[in-house]
Amino acid sequence: MNDYFTIHLEDDQIRAISSIGLAHLGDAVYELLVRSWLCAHGRATGKGLHRAAVELVRASAQAARAEKILPLLSEEELAVYKRGRNAHVHTIPHNASRSDYLKATALESLLGWLYLRGEKGRINELFAVMMEEEQDAT
Repeated sequence: MNDYFTIHLEDDQIRAISSIGLAHLGDAVYELLVRSWLCAHGRATGKGLHRAAVELVRASAQAARAEKILPLLSEEELAVYKRGRNAHVHTIPHNASRSDYLKATALESLLGWLYLRGEKGRINELFAVMMEEEQDAT
């Protein structure tokens, strides 16, 4: 039986996944991180929880967080980020700029890639930097 909570794919397997596929997975990873962060910081109350999560996962918020971690990325991580940013997206939500949406897609691609490599520690390290300002506000 496969354990998809602690998955680790080989580099060749990951390279076979499109940037959009990585972003699809990375979107779920980011959503789980945000929801976990909200619960851990006492923000998991009532309908405000959903609004707080939406605020943190919207494209403009992800784009801003991506900018914060860019200087910390290795060459390999940066290449994955750029591959995600250059992905051919067909539809951009009406509430997001093209630039923000592509940065958000890039961030999600990076998170998906790291997840499939089993690099949870690195994901946590980057997420902590992304959430520094939010942490200070609590």
